[in-house]
Amino acid sequence: LPDIMPMFAPTINSYKRLDERYWAPATVSWGLEHRLASIRVITPPISKPGATRFEVRVPGADSNPYLVLATIISLGLRGIERKLEISSPPLAKGNMADIDSHKLVRLARSLKEANERFMRQGSVAREIFGDDFVQHFGGTREHEIQLWEQTVTDW
Repeated sequence: LPDIMPMFAPTINSYKRLDERYWAPATVSWGLEHRLASIRVITPPISKPGATRFEVRVPGADSNPYLVLATIISLGLRGIERKLEISSPPLAKGNMADIDSHKLVRLARSLKEANERFMRQGSVAREIFGDDFVQHFGGTREHEIQLWEQTVTDW
């Protein structure tokens, strides 16, 4: 997740939403029925046996649904092809104290931080989308960051 955050959270305001104080995912994590997990797994008895599913909770309404879906599928295929295993236990069903006890990797706190990781050499984003796409999409995010940094507000 850390290498592809601009695909899921593409704007300055995206990162204001990703705050665990508001029951939003802010860490690299997964959990059963856990609303703070980045990937939430829903299984019986909460769901019907045929309705087991997972939710990738990081993308917001400001993301492009086609890019989000392409990212999720690409990351899933990468995991299958490399036979990657989940390296952390699921978050226990509960509250924010569970998050603190797991010493989890924090997702980027800003678009600038996320985009630097997205564009760095050797990033997972470059591996799955290629250098040309990452340079172009990352460049559009850099442009947005520059516009934000040049803005003078009444605050």
